Amino acid sequence: MQLFSQLLQNKKALVGVVILAVILLVAIFAPFLSEYSPTQRVGRPHQAPSLEHWLGTTRLGHDVFTRLIYGARVSLAVGFGAGLMITVIGTVLGIIAGYKGGVVDEIINFFTNLVLVIPNLPLLLVIAAFVGQASPPVIAVILGLTSWAWGVRVTRSETLSIRQRDYVKSAEMLGEPSWRIMAFEIFPNLISIVGINFIGSVIFAVITEATLEFLGLGNPNTVSWGIMLYNAQNASALSVGAWWDLLSPCFALALLGLGLALINFAIDEVANPRLRTGGMLGRWTRMVRAGEGKL
Repeated sequence: MQLFSQLLQNKKALVGVVILAVILLVAIFAPFLSEYSPTQRVGRPHQAPSLEHWLGTTRLGHDVFTRLIYGARVSLAVGFGAGLMITVIGTVLGIIAGYKGGVVDEIINFFTNLVLVIPNLPLLLVIAAFVGQASPPVIAVILGLTSWAWGVRVTRSETLSIRQRDYVKSAEMLGEPSWRIMAFEIFPNLISIVGINFIGSVIFAVITEATLEFLGLGNPNTVSWGIMLYNAQNASALSVGAWWDLLSPCFALALLGLGLALINFAIDEVANPRLRTGGMLGRWTRMVRAGEGKL
């Protein structure tokens, strides 16, 4: 609760939450924000933005604004789905490795190092190419099963420190089972680390999904920001002057990344007081100026 109360007082968190909330609301209420279907041909090819079509049309005459708000649903679903999977796997394995130690730690470390050694993006490209035109759920599963290693490493490191604290030792002396110690003594003290891992994983998943789809490894019948980029590239949107077709999903991805990054920075600042020097420096500067004014 203290973490959330501190986040509410953080300007970066507030701005990030507002941006994310707006995108989520737009995605949820997409049918009420546009009278068109994302796959419906409603205008001339590459029609410029106007009052009728706020963000213009695509080469096939689809309304770009409609595809943008409907595409937010898929991109957000993949991002949060894959981010949740990455975070759960990384947190569970990291806590078990850090608390259990011994052979269990060595086995988990072996597989973690194995995943870390393999370059992530080339691995994703190979798997996605092998699967073919991967649907968004398949992309989310691929990302979740191949991107958890960093979370394990960070969570394990923090667990090794927490397991030496007095309240963990007291719980062990009282005969508490290992699962209960990990769930109720160690995990609550990792909330900030887990939050940072989750937000970072969502950003990674959204950008990676868009990358895979832009490269033609997604399902072209899906309406998502990555497929919008893929279609705009195939239509040579910039070459024919239809900048709105390409820049709209780019701006949406950048805005979502900005909102999530601000939340991530805010969690990091709250969890690590040493990162809050900016505010302290500002207060010190104001005090110095006030002192000079009195002189």
